[in-house]
Order: sequence, then structure tokens, then C-alpha cells
Amino acid sequence: MKLSNYIKIARPDHWFKNIFVFPGTLIAALFTAARWDKLVWPFLIGLAAACFVASANYVINEWLDARFDRFHPVKKQRASVAGTMRASSVYAEYVLLAVIGLGLAALVSRHFFLMALSLLGMGILYNVQPFRTKDRVHLDVLSESVNNPIRLLLGWFVVTSAVMPPSSLILGYWMGGAFLMAVKRFAELRFLSGSGSAGLYRRSFQYYTEETLLIASFFYAMCSLFFLGIFLIKYRIELILSVPLFALLFAWYLRIGMKDNSPAQHPERLYREKKFIAYVAVLAVIVGALFVIDIPPLSWFLNSVFNQEIR
Repeated sequence: MKLSNYIKIARPDHWFKNIFVFPGTLIAALFTAARWDKLVWPFLIGLAAACFVASANYVINEWLDARFDRFHPVKKQRASVAGTMRASSVYAEYVLLAVIGLGLAALVSRHFFLMALSLLGMGILYNVQPFRTKDRVHLDVLSESVNNPIRLLLGWFVVTSAVMPPSSLILGYWMGGAFLMAVKRFAELRFLSGSGSAGLYRRSFQYYTEETLLIASFFYAMCSLFFLGIFLIKYRIELILSVPLFALLFAWYLRIGMKDNSPAQHPERLYREKKFIAYVAVLAVIVGALFVIDIPPLSWFLNSVFNQEIR
């Protein structure tokens, strides 16, 4: 029994995905004028909790997928497929990671704990029969991407539980995650299309086509920008200037998804797309600046148009 196999199945290299917790903390702090020095430890504890809960989900995901992964040209090399891991040890690891994650979550707040529990519950719905939403066309994308707004709420509840984040922000976050997942499915299907094993590896691929996944990704991107636009106009009109930049972000990511053996199949490898990562960093700086820089003409224009419509 190799300990490295049990560490690998927890996918610590995927922990970077929990960066989606941070925008929730940032926005909540800006909305409530919270003191940043009082958020450092709750945020770090909350981030660690999210990582452990996510790892528990990865463990059960990889273990229960073993009989399907043998049809994947790369994943068939996993230790879980080779039969070199013990079921009792895998389930013990799952429980241990879940307990540590939920224990840390309880240190942050009650609402944070409930969101961490929801994240764990979504892992069960996604992977475990009779639910196993990952086998159901379109529901696989929507049920996996709901983890995005859960992470947003985790970040939010690091700061406050007195108010909820705007529904437009939650829905925009969800649809943005659905876009990323649809592009991932598109890239996976393209990679597997020549092997004839796509439907055996993932049952939803028996129904998907490249065309339907492209259409779905376009739909999710449109929905995400729509809800994002509502949030920006309602709460911070200056941020409307970032919408074209977000549109370019979606378009660029879709282009990455169209590459042969696309890194969109493995988001943990996106760091190789150096220009894209640099663009994301620049976009984050611009959005941060627009949060604090007032541009009065934008508010005047919005109020002027609104008043003319009323007359």
C-alpha cells in the first residue's frame, strides 16, 4: 500500500480551484466595510476547510469512477483503476478529510459550516448512486458548477452572515462555472472522439455532441454576463466597463478549449497558458480598481436615461 497513491487521489494539486472563495470574501468586505486585519485568520481557516472538503469529494470521485476510467487513455493509469488501493482505506480517507474540513468550517461560523456541508453533499449527489448526476446530460454540468456559488458563499460567510450576497451575483457565478464545465466537456469529447470509448468513459457522452456542448457553453456565457451586468449596474456602475473584458475572457477560454488535447480538460494545468493567466491577473487588477474609483459621468448617464423614461 503506497501512501503516495492516497495523497494523489485527494488531488492537492486541485486546491487552487478554491481561489473562487476569495471573490466572495472580497465583495462582502467591500459591501460591509469590514476590517481586513480581522479577516485574515477566518479566511485562511475557511480556505483550508474548503480544500479538505474538496479533497474528500475528489477521493470519492476517483474511487467510484475507477470502473469508467479504464476506458480513458490517460486515466486508466490511475492506481484506483489498477486495483492497488484498498476500499476500506479509501473510505477512511474520505471520512477523515470530511471531518477535518467540516471541523475547520465550524470554527469560522455556523453559516460557513452549512455551506461546507453543502459542498460535501454536492460531491455525493455528483458521484454516488442512485443520484450520480455526472451521468445525466446537462445536469452533470449544472450540478458540478453549482460548487462555484457555494464557494462564493463560503467566502462571503467568512465576513458576514447578517446579509446574503445579491442573487444576480450568485447566478452569474453559477453560470460562469457552467460555462467552464461545458468547455471542459467539449474538450474531453474532442479528445476521446477518435478512440470510440467516450460513451463508456462518461455516460453523458452518449448524448452530447461537440455542437450541443458549444451551444451550451455559449448559452451559459450569455447567462453569466447577463446576471453579472445586473449586479454591476445595480451595485457598482463603474464595473460595467469590465463587461467587455469578461466577454473576452470567455472567448479566450473557449479558444483554449478548442485546442488539441486542450488544457481545459485539466484546469490545474492552465498555468501553462501564460498569456491567459497574465490576462486574468490584469483583469483582476482592473476590477479591483473599478471597485474603488468613482466615475460620476456613468452614474449621471444612468440616472438621466432613467428619468427620461419615467417622463
